[in-house]
Amino acid sequence: MIDVHPSYIERNGQKEFVVLPVEEFRLLQEHIEDMEDLLELRKARAEEGNSGTVSLDEFTRSGG
Repeated sequence: MIDVHPSYIERNGQKEFVVLPVEEFRLLQEHIEDMEDLLELRKARAEEGNSGTVSLDEFTRSGG
């Protein structure tokens, strides 16, 4: 889990904005990108279903 240290900016007594140290923000961005990649991979696998597979050797021999 990413440890964050937010600071809040209030407007009319309500928290409205969050300020994070740049490094923590970058880590959050990377984490979100990784999660998006994982979701895309899961979607691709689900769409693939039970289609057949080809080993790397077979692919290479076929001129792929």
